Amino acid sequence: MAESKLIQPQDYAAFMQQFQLAAVESELQGSLAQGFNAYTECCGRHAQGSKANHPALVHEDTRGKVTTLTFAEMDALTGRMANLLKSQGVKPGDRVAAMLSRTPELLGLILASWRIGAVYQPLFTAFGYEAIEYRLTQAKTALVFTDADNREKFKPIKTLPKMVMIGSEADAKQWGDVHYASLLADQSSACDAPVLDAEQPFLQMFTSGTVGKSKGVAVPLKALPAFYIYMRYAIDLQESDRFWNMADPGWAYGLYYAITGPLLLGCTTHFNEAGFTAENTLEFLIKHRITNLASAPTAYRMMKSSGLLDGKASELSLRVASSAGEPLNTEVVNWVSDNLGCRVMDHYGQTETGMTCCCHHSLTHESPVGSMGMPMPGYRLAILDAEYNELEAGKTGQLAVDMENSPAFFFQGYTWQEKKPFHGKYYLTGDVVEKHADGTFWFAGRDDDIITTAGYRVGPTDVENTVLEHPAVAESAAVGKPDELRGYIIKSFVVLKAGQEPSDQLVKDIQALVRERLSAHAFPREIEFVDALPKTPSGKIQRFILRKQAETET
Repeated sequence: MAESKLIQPQDYAAFMQQFQLAAVESELQGSLAQGFNAYTECCGRHAQGSKANHPALVHEDTRGKVTTLTFAEMDALTGRMANLLKSQGVKPGDRVAAMLSRTPELLGLILASWRIGAVYQPLFTAFGYEAIEYRLTQAKTALVFTDADNREKFKPIKTLPKMVMIGSEADAKQWGDVHYASLLADQSSACDAPVLDAEQPFLQMFTSGTVGKSKGVAVPLKALPAFYIYMRYAIDLQESDRFWNMADPGWAYGLYYAITGPLLLGCTTHFNEAGFTAENTLEFLIKHRITNLASAPTAYRMMKSSGLLDGKASELSLRVASSAGEPLNTEVVNWVSDNLGCRVMDHYGQTETGMTCCCHHSLTHESPVGSMGMPMPGYRLAILDAEYNELEAGKTGQLAVDMENSPAFFFQGYTWQEKKPFHGKYYLTGDVVEKHADGTFWFAGRDDDIITTAGYRVGPTDVENTVLEHPAVAESAAVGKPDELRGYIIKSFVVLKAGQEPSDQLVKDIQALVRERLSAHAFPREIEFVDALPKTPSGKIQRFILRKQAETET
């Protein structure tokens, strides 16, 4: 448990009645009217104040070496990195990307980008080269940071932005990249942080590609109050907490709430550079005496299935735990309570909106196991029928955000207008939910075809198109198949070209192709060879038939 006195939970209904967004704004240096600088809000103001010597980051590398950087030390590092960016011609509004593991350099780069008014663009380390190339081209990315472990992934891309190598001079020379350490050595740590209009972006995200290509989401600075609200009232992050969000910062939940959110509150965030294993997770929780944990349901399921964390509550310091990405089932919730010694709360959100519906740790309300909880302060949620009329409790329909009555809502629409997600005053999530009489929301399903596997949202089209690139494949369809560990796995139904025969080797070849071209988390773990795919008279694949078949197999 954390040592200092904890702030006690408040009643949800009473809090919502008196909630004003201005109260959150008053905690920040900037404002919605005057603008913000994300670096100032997440580091600069703490480095210049009473938290200068408070740890901003605790990082453990793959060999177990721990590095701690205070807000003052991070301020100095990001000043030098910001001047490095300027020396390479980066200007306010430019996209700066990184494909790096969870390191101090990654955090420094993100903050340095914000410091000069640039926009940080994440690249997930498991992406294949097509996913990388698409994002760099769409965003007209100005500069990319990577290391020797990830540089090979950029090799097939014909036109690259300027590349910065975090590694040896020999590594940089091999690829013809700018050498990070050599350039950093000459930089001053003094660098101004301009205040930008709150509508200006500070993050360039991409959705997971539910239908066709991933859509761009430019997150504006006015999202900062919303991130603050989530960390304070849903996560219940307190000054004395030792916080660890296990999510990868290559995706929204990790970037929004493992980096931006905790630093916004002046709290320490923890990075574990090693890949996930139950054994490593247990060691990290004990070694760093983590009190506040956030992760995806897959991680909790893997902890449970390993057996290594059974009965470990007395060895842990956990006060609260949170989960996001897909619904938690009762068995996992009970296991966390019995074996980790705290309650795990379910939270709902999207890349577009951040978190919007939560079982809040610091606000008391009905939060039965399996529910998404209640709307986050600053949001009004509604359930709509097919004609966009609001439905009463007990009815199932599409979840929408009432933008006129949601002062914390920040989504401006997709960056390149790839889709129109609004109808009148509503933002349409595409997710189907039900509202119960007690005010809680319950998730019923994703929009038709999306697959949520291990917490990642994967659209079938990209998987299908990549499978089709194999010379033996004539047609393919991808669906989610229920899986106890990952929630769903991707299953591909494949029609082979004439003269081709199914084989175990062919399965492996197709899987390897998708891993390389698309992503390591979006490959089909099961492939079934079929004579034909079910289709509508107009020739569209009827994935719902295949989904039902996959469900029956489970």
